[in-house]
Amino acid sequence: MESETDRTNNDSTAPWWTSAVVYQIYPRSFQDSDGDGMGDIGGIRRRLDYLAELGIDVLWISPMYMSPQHDNGYDISDYRRIDPVFGTLEEFDELLGEAHERGIRIVMDLVVNHTSSAHPWFVESRSSKDNPKRDWYWWRPPRQGMTGGEPGAEPTNWSSNFSESSWQYDEETGEYYLHLFARQQPDLNWENPDVRRAVYDMMIWWLDRGIDGFRMDVINFISKHTDLPDAPAEPGVVHPDGHAYYVDGPRIHEFIHEMNEQVFAGRGGAELLTVGEMPGVTPEAARKFTDPARHELDMVFQFEHVALDHGPNGKFDVLPLDLPKLKRSLARWQDALADVGWNSLYLDNHDQPRLVSRFGNDDEYRYESATLWATVLHLHRGTPYVYQGEEIGMTNMPFDSLDDFRDIESINYYNAATKQGKSRDEVLKGLRHFSRDNARTPVQWDDSAHAGFTTGEPWIEVNPNYRHLNVAADRAADQSVFRYYQGLIRLRHENQVVALGHFELLEPEHPQLYAFTRMRGDQRLLVVANVSNDPLTLWSLQTADADELEPWVSGGEVLMTNTQQGTDAGVLAPWEARIYAL
Repeated sequence: MESETDRTNNDSTAPWWTSAVVYQIYPRSFQDSDGDGMGDIGGIRRRLDYLAELGIDVLWISPMYMSPQHDNGYDISDYRRIDPVFGTLEEFDELLGEAHERGIRIVMDLVVNHTSSAHPWFVESRSSKDNPKRDWYWWRPPRQGMTGGEPGAEPTNWSSNFSESSWQYDEETGEYYLHLFARQQPDLNWENPDVRRAVYDMMIWWLDRGIDGFRMDVINFISKHTDLPDAPAEPGVVHPDGHAYYVDGPRIHEFIHEMNEQVFAGRGGAELLTVGEMPGVTPEAARKFTDPARHELDMVFQFEHVALDHGPNGKFDVLPLDLPKLKRSLARWQDALADVGWNSLYLDNHDQPRLVSRFGNDDEYRYESATLWATVLHLHRGTPYVYQGEEIGMTNMPFDSLDDFRDIESINYYNAATKQGKSRDEVLKGLRHFSRDNARTPVQWDDSAHAGFTTGEPWIEVNPNYRHLNVAADRAADQSVFRYYQGLIRLRHENQVVALGHFELLEPEHPQLYAFTRMRGDQRLLVVANVSNDPLTLWSLQTADADELEPWVSGGEVLMTNTQQGTDAGVLAPWEARIYAL
């Protein structure tokens, strides 16, 4: 009898999302339809045919709920209302119906580790110590023997993820509340069953409206160590990293399983999708979260590979690409989830700098490096995610000063780093590389004013390269990133080796070559990619089974390549990628 775990690997019973591709929309930067400078639901509806033509299966839409927008919508004040800046609930229903007509599912971003400090739950919670909702959040008195509000009086020494203490003092009640992100984002107390019931009720309400699932923001932060211990601190560090006490906490699997039972189980034959964004998750933990037999999540969204170029001083301490290290990281996840579980595949999203600027050559070889990384990523086992603008090779923004930034993480980091004595130029250099605002500049649709994003003034400046780098220009070009993505998406839809085949990394220590095979039954694919500005002469590649692979000599069929025909078969041009059927 076939087990639930086996079904993920079976051609006939594998879940639909194993051969699907997800497209992420960051709505405020996608398309404005009313001239206020902010993207909106009307803009998404306007571009549905474009997305259908690209071939994607799912839209993941970043938060559009009611929000004060301190963290661009990830601080939610009402889970059941659409923020007027994006439109109305009725417009969302129309978007949902129009997407479904085109065969596109919609997954909502779910942020339930924390709410906005303006959410009615928190307003009640902070009103008094004996309010019934006081225990819906993490409240603690000042450190013993200290006065609330003074330095060091915080209940723990943890830093937040946005460069400050993770505790905010409330003068009215004389206690601190926990916020792992901005102070306007207090953490919900998932130990309280009333909190969990309220969250599940809200999720069911959205599913009943017809959405197709949730991408769950930092969902592995919801279980904290209830004793809230101090984190070990290096000399001179006031607020050290407290991740050990809230990442994959003691009750995390219990909470996620309960959510699955209360929200998703018993919904008939609905083809839903549950994605857990999980900073700090290990491959071993991911197997548990996504093992179908455990009834928790469909796939994880992990961060190991996008932290490899962070230096010893943190995210904005920029390191060059170490290709062997990146290959080993991605291969480790391929191996760990080979027979149980599932992973999301991404290099771009709303929290990461632009892929082609980060790991490619965004000048001379922009097309080639954009399509090389697309080839490498989409040919791994897992579900690929395309972030808006990635499909035309959008690049990082040339920020000039702090005034150009809108992201709270970037602004907080600048203020904290300069206060600690770092020079303005040094801090801005790190922000230019890694600020989340690089991904949040408006999508470049054409060469008209503001790149066709808005008829008004955009909420953040458009990248000045939009005059030549835009959707219209790319689709008209002989070498089109968009058309290449279309081909990769079709390949995943049509070829079960791409969707489900076994992965084997080749040449793991080579600093320039990214090569691997995918195999299912007697079918095998070989991917070779030259991650550099210099040509690379190919040689016999040896698999773990001592097979010699020389497709350029033995006549393997080239399924896809990102170069013009006529390239020397024995040499990979700069940033060239090929997919062979052997």
